[in-house]
Amino acid sequence: MRDAVVTPGGDRMRWVELPGQEPSRVYVHGLGASSPAYFTESAVNPLLAGRRSLLVDLLGHGISDRPAGFRYTLEDHADALAAALTSAGVTGGEVVGHSMGGSVAIVLAARHPHLVSRLVLVDANLDPVPAATATGGSGHIASFTEEEFLDHGWQEVRDQAGPHWWATMRLTGREALHRSATHLARGTVPTMRELLLDLKIPRTFLLPEVDGPLPGTDALTEAGVRVVAIPDCGHNIMLDNPEGFARATATALTEPDRG
Repeated sequence: MRDAVVTPGGDRMRWVELPGQEPSRVYVHGLGASSPAYFTESAVNPLLAGRRSLLVDLLGHGISDRPAGFRYTLEDHADALAAALTSAGVTGGEVVGHSMGGSVAIVLAARHPHLVSRLVLVDANLDPVPAATATGGSGHIASFTEEEFLDHGWQEVRDQAGPHWWATMRLTGREALHRSATHLARGTVPTMRELLLDLKIPRTFLLPEVDGPLPGTDALTEAGVRVVAIPDCGHNIMLDNPEGFARATATALTEPDRG
């Protein structure tokens, strides 16, 4: 396990690191998750193995510190991740981000472009989630005030999440979980989608085939973003279809730049 101080208060972000060749590959988990739990099988798959790989837990999650005073905006997450990657000597990394981790990865690439050479977004959040349409995930968590969530809302979320997600969600600080979800639902300005469209690096968006066409696919494709539907999976593509995920990710990380 490796770690780096990423806030003025001395809070540490931690990651599991697999040795290998450069450029480094950085795996970033989603809301209430943990990168070692979600990405280890993929990182050692023969199609993806051999690179220096950092399986990073964002602040508030997994094995990283859970500071109650941190804001947990997408920008804050990205800046803390940038501090960790800088401490680790990463430049021009290939970043693979799932769900909220994909949103953080987009912001990271926009704010700290020297750290990111390629992006693979795994069913990432690109747009704000209107409160009126929130039925689950980040939107459901954000529907509570922080006081309500800390008092009783987390129990309702736990029961809805089920044992698989709760296995890592229970490691997430409750303030971190609520604030991360709230800021993910609010999105960024410009939006994550707009930031993604403006990036000039190779970018691939993976989504479950069962979800149907990704909204805004034409604009993404026109901007050079590859949109790839993966069969036989749900939101957790890397866990539901490990081989399909590894093939698509390996292709995304070796294809010529279309930007």
